[in-house]
Order: sequence, then C-alpha cells, then structure tokens
Amino acid sequence: MRKILRHMKEYRKESVCAPLFKLLEALFELFVPLVMARIIDIGIANGDRGYIVRMCLVMAALGLIGLICSITAQYFAAKAAVGFAAKVRHELFAHIQSLSFSEMDVCGTSTLITRMTSDINQVQSGVNLFLRLFLRSPFIVFGAMVMAFTIDVKAAMIFVVVIPILCVIVFGIMLASIPLYRKVQERLDRVTGMTRENLQGVRVIRAFRREEKEIETFEQGNEALVGIQVLSGRISALMNPLTYVVINGGLLVLLYTGAIRVDGGFITQGAVVALVNYMSQILVELVKLANLIINVTKAIACGNRIGAIMDLEPDVVSGAGASKTETANEKKGNVPAVEFDHVSFRYKNAGADSLTDITFRAMPGETIGIIGGTGSGKSSLVSLIPRFYDVREGCVRVNGTDVREYQLDALRNKVGMVMQKAVLFAGTIRDNLLWGNEHATEEELREAIHAAQADEVVFKGKGGLDAVVEQEGRNFSGGQKQRLTIARALVRHPEILILDDSSSALDFATDARLRQAIRDLAGERTVFIVSQRASTIQYADQILVLDDGAIVGMGRHEDLLESCEVYQEIYYSQFPKEDAQ
Repeated sequence: MRKILRHMKEYRKESVCAPLFKLLEALFELFVPLVMARIIDIGIANGDRGYIVRMCLVMAALGLIGLICSITAQYFAAKAAVGFAAKVRHELFAHIQSLSFSEMDVCGTSTLITRMTSDINQVQSGVNLFLRLFLRSPFIVFGAMVMAFTIDVKAAMIFVVVIPILCVIVFGIMLASIPLYRKVQERLDRVTGMTRENLQGVRVIRAFRREEKEIETFEQGNEALVGIQVLSGRISALMNPLTYVVINGGLLVLLYTGAIRVDGGFITQGAVVALVNYMSQILVELVKLANLIINVTKAIACGNRIGAIMDLEPDVVSGAGASKTETANEKKGNVPAVEFDHVSFRYKNAGADSLTDITFRAMPGETIGIIGGTGSGKSSLVSLIPRFYDVREGCVRVNGTDVREYQLDALRNKVGMVMQKAVLFAGTIRDNLLWGNEHATEEELREAIHAAQADEVVFKGKGGLDAVVEQEGRNFSGGQKQRLTIARALVRHPEILILDDSSSALDFATDARLRQAIRDLAGERTVFIVSQRASTIQYADQILVLDDGAIVGMGRHEDLLESCEVYQEIYYSQFPKEDAQ
C-alpha cells in the first residue's frame, strides 16, 4: 500500500484542504444544538418570537456555511482521489508493460485486469471517503462529548461510557473484516478468469456442446464468491444494529438522568435537548465512521494487491547498450546474425527444461526452418531471440553480441515477429500496419501488403487501408488476420524476421506464394520460419528438427530425409513416399 500512496504527495494541497473544510463543517454543526437549547430556554420559555426568529436565522446561516464547506471539501477530496487513482493506474499499466512473459504467465491476465479496474476503483473510493471523514467523524464524536461536558458533567459521563463501547464494536468488526475482503478479491479474480475464458472460447464451447458444464463451473465459482461476500457482509452488517442498540440505550439513560437533573434544577430543558442532539450526532457519525472503516479496509486490501504486482521485478532487464560491440563485430565480417550457444531454457515454476543444449548459427540472409511435434519447443526457441524470456544456461547472440547486453528497444527494433496467434487491434488496417513502422509511407505499406499476399484482404473490400478493424480483428477470418500480421512485420523492414507458425490458416498455394515473396524480399534479412508443414520449410537454407526440447536433426531437406528419423516421420506423414522420390 505504501508503494502506491507516494502518489498522494502530488495532491498535498487537496489532501490538507479536504479534511480542513470538513472540520469547519463539523465545527459549525456542533454549534447547532447549543443554538437549539437557547431557543428553548430563552425564546420559547419567555415567548420571545423575535429571539426565536433571530436564532433560527443563525441556525440557517450555520447550515449554509456548513454546506459550502462540505461542497468545497468534496471537490478537493474528489480531485485528489481521482488524480491519485489515475496516476496509480498509469504506473501499474506501465509496470505491467515492463514485465517479461514469465511474470505475465505466472500472474495471469484475469488477475491483472482485476488489479487495473476493480482494485484501483476501490482504492479511489477509499481515498475519497478517508479524506472527507477521517477527521470529521472522530472530531464530531469527541467534540460532542466535550460539548456535553460544558453543559453538564454528570450527564456527560454517559458519553464517556458509550463512546468506548462503540469503538470496541467498530474496530472489532473492522479487524474481523480485513482478511475476508482480501479473500473476496481473490475469488473475484477466479470468476473474472472464468468469465474471460468463456467469452474468448465461446465458439469452442458451443462447438463441443459444453455450455451446461461451463455454466455449472461458473456457478460453483460464483457461489464461492457469493459465500465469502455474504460472510463478510454479515459481519459488517452487525455494525449498525450493535451501534444503534448502544446509542439508544445511552439515549434512554440520558433522558432519565436529564429528567432527574431538570427536576432538581441543575440543568434546563434546552440543555437536555442539546445533549440528546449530541448523542444523535454521535450515532450518525459512528455509522459514517463504520462505513468509512469498511471501505478503507477494502481499499487497503486492494492496495496491497496492487502493491504485490508493483513489487514484481521483471526477469528481463534492459542491457546497457551494445552498439559499439555490435559495430566492431560487423566490421570483422562473417558474424552470424543469430547464434545459439549451448542454450537451455525453462519456464518459471516448470519442473523441467523446455529447451536443452540448443546450438546453431544463422548467417545474414539465410532462411532457417524450424519443425517438430507439438510441444517440442519451437515457439520457445524463437521467443529467446527478441528476449521475451531469458535463457537458463548458455547464450543467445545477435550480430555476435549477447542479447542481454542490448537495450531491449534496440534489440526488438531489429526483429519483426509474427506470433502463433494473429492479434489485431481495434482501429483501421492502416493503424495496425503502422505498428510495424509508424513512419512508413503509403508505398511501403502497399509493398508489405503485396508480399504478405493480403491485396485481396485490403484492396478488394470497402475502405482499403482505412477499412475498420473490430476488436481483436473479429471481422476478419483466421487466414486474413495472419496475412495482415505478416504485413505488419514486413513494414518494419527487420533484420530478423520470425514467422512463428503464422501461415497455418493459409491454403498451400497462398503459403507457397508468401514464401516466394519473402525470399524475394529477404536480401540480407535472416528469416526464421516455424511450421509443422514440411512443405513450408523444405526449401530453407537450414532446417532445425526439434523433439522434446532438443535438436535431433539439422541440415537441408535432402540430408534430413536420409539421416533424421523424426523429420522422416513428419515429412512422410504429409507426403507419400513415392512423391519424395
């Protein structure tokens, strides 16, 4: 919580003004029972209507001034809370963007979404209420007790007994509620995760007729959330009845004591009314204080959850820069564009390595094909080149320099990558292509589209480059999205182009034209093609065959057909043996 509260320093003026104006409002409110007592004891007792009118005007003035103070306090509190929440949200989003894929995998998308939305909103609400009430409510409670002593010491002793009992109730319930609210947010994470999975996979769910099972699973998660919310709600709900019982008991004793004191001539009738008013004020303020404590408790729990994400240190840290080393290596000549030197890699919290002792070299202008069975480590291997993950052992070099020495921006500017899952963002086709190079010209965009075999997607529909792309590219088919993401990568003119199974939704003819177009564009560009289709990678300069995270074959297509059993198995499962001869 402390980690995010530092943003309140920028709102010091608002953080001081909000409670101060609330104190002024409370101060004027404490004078109202005294004015009322004078109306009863002097105006009504003596039948002085003029005095009653004057005192009523005084009460109206006190109310108006209090209202102005309250609105001013609300303005400052809202400004501080909203500004604080906005800065926390910006910092949290920036921090999430700095996390490596490892931390993202461990945290999970649903958890991060909950932190960015529900948790920050709860913290904002807590800050707002705290600034407005954390001084006002205690001031009214103890101020009313002090004012009661100025009226009558013996009657005021009732306040001395009632207030500590109320504090025990309020703070006891608060201590019992804190861990429960933390559990509420954790179970909310799970429900958010289930909801996200169901909405993203709705087509799969319907295709396999799993609606009822998913509804049942969701209901179980939702019931668990409701159960803990009901428990925390029941404990919190004890606040009002217990405080009302204590306050009303105090009022009964106060009225009885007041009647005796009036009958004995020690205090006036107006004084009793003033004491009752002060007791009522204490009741109202303690209810407010109870709600404040509940909301602040939730805000602290949510703030700690946000702080836990902020405390995550990214595994992948940008290097100091490798420009001089890289230039020196390039002058030497014959330096591999990409080199894996005895690389082993393991995902965080995994029990075994995903890649083991990977060694190969890719020279500038070469096309490297990577093939293997599902789960053999193909995507893991190419993810190490732009340093989405760090190796456990060994070294990955780009242009002869360890990728850990590069600044991340400089390294990733050299790489154009098309992921397995084609991702487009809401906007236009032009907006999406400019992600590759925001300064790209119209001609460069058209060249990239043509090379990616996306002319039909872009220019035969309405709008051309300015055609609308819906969220996640829902208005495009899988093959269309793949071609547009390939075009986005080509717009960058990268030194290293990585196609991670990015043509799986394309027909064989389009796939062949795409590979030919990339070869024509290649020049000194090093291309990595990950695929499970042998036809996609068979003309590569070098083919890596992976099996269970290790290279079991490396060479050209013809050589691997003779020497590598895994490659033979993959190839002949897709092409009859007579066609290969």
